[in-house]
Amino acid sequence: MKVKQRQNTRSTLAKVSTGIRGLDEITFGGLPKGRPTLICGNAGCGKTLMALEFLVRGALDSKEPGVFVAFEETPQDLAQNVASLGLNLQDLLDCHLLKIDHVRVERSEIEETGEYNLDGLFVRLNYAIDSIGAKRVVLDTIESLFSGLSNTAVLRAELRRLFQWLKTKGVTAIITAERGEVTLTRQGLEEYVSDCVIVLDQRIIDQVSTRRMRIIKYRGSPHGTNEYPFLIDQDGITVFPITSLGLNHAAPATHLSTGVADLDHMLGAKGYFTGSSILISGTAGTGKSSLAGHFAQSVCRRNERCLYFAFEESEAQILRNMRSIGLDLARYVKKDLLRFHASRPTLMGLEQHLVRIYKEVDEFKPTAVIVDPISNLLNSGSGREVHSMLTRLIDFLKMKAITSVFTSLTPSRVGQGDDESAVSSLIDTWIVNKDWEGNGKRARSLCIVKSRGMAHAQNVREFIISDRGIRLTEITA
Repeated sequence: MKVKQRQNTRSTLAKVSTGIRGLDEITFGGLPKGRPTLICGNAGCGKTLMALEFLVRGALDSKEPGVFVAFEETPQDLAQNVASLGLNLQDLLDCHLLKIDHVRVERSEIEETGEYNLDGLFVRLNYAIDSIGAKRVVLDTIESLFSGLSNTAVLRAELRRLFQWLKTKGVTAIITAERGEVTLTRQGLEEYVSDCVIVLDQRIIDQVSTRRMRIIKYRGSPHGTNEYPFLIDQDGITVFPITSLGLNHAAPATHLSTGVADLDHMLGAKGYFTGSSILISGTAGTGKSSLAGHFAQSVCRRNERCLYFAFEESEAQILRNMRSIGLDLARYVKKDLLRFHASRPTLMGLEQHLVRIYKEVDEFKPTAVIVDPISNLLNSGSGREVHSMLTRLIDFLKMKAITSVFTSLTPSRVGQGDDESAVSSLIDTWIVNKDWEGNGKRARSLCIVKSRGMAHAQNVREFIISDRGIRLTEITA
């Protein structure tokens, strides 16, 4: 007897786009449509903002009306809080794309008498949803409903009934909740009756704050399982799924000039491969930033954009210093072909720096990126953490075929810096600058340690910096 093989009838769970950059990527399409999602975390981690942005993006991008039920903040407070992010709630309220219902719950006024239920909330929610035809609902935060209730059996029954009621209404809902001491939430039940659970976290490590996100569960759908850093700034929330990058980037055969004719000649008379990664390392004063400046000018001369991240000097200082070697980079800044972002590494955590670079690259769309120097990032994390961050950054830039130049300060003439040894194997072209003394003078030298995919000069050249730029000459005894 032959058994008929069953056909593969794999179905796909319907999802709703959050509109939040990066979140749709790690949820593989968004939140489960018509089902409740729980967002939990401690105070200040971004729960309310994420839920509200979910409603706003749905209204603006998908024309899906939303209802926000607030148990703690008034509509006026909510509008003021998100105005700094460029979100105008009043316009959405006037267009009936958003409705905010403030349910005032005072613990001191609650007395546990008779049967406790949420019928009153269901009536208000039902009216709010039907009045604007809402497709999305947010309840923020759910603990307030049970602040004066000690009967856990009733509490659990009403929570289940609330989540089931939301499903019967067919709305995509977000419920926010505070973290519990042992369980994910204070009641310890919400995470079990929710179809999707997202945990937000804010950590302080060495006086630097970092926000992270993790999807604990997602019924009926695969999802990213790692921790992902996210950023809250004037544009709202950005999630960067940095751990999802793989080795599937292209390898262009075109070239970009280094900006120094002699160095181009040492690299086969063509320069760097487009989309490759370059490390320029050396002790202080050996011309690392000068090489980076020449490369920036070379990119801008082609009417292409260059993004320069400086962790040691301000933009004005860099522009002044470059003028002393014949580089007028200010004119490219005025043309918006060159953009600087200068900050101290200790301003934020490593992964927050990574998210910031990701956002700036996405907005500016440069041909080349310069990070000067990566050695300063060691002040924001351990060697292992810096290596992980730089690996992700290099992969990200290669995926976009962006040529990247990194400078690194070697602390002494002997040995390598931690960051240098950490990323040298990831780098396509490695240039080492050194200083030396001879015949009563101090001089600089340059050599190419490696340059993948091209024939390159093996000899050491003298590195000369003047007011007319850089020259590389044969070293004479």
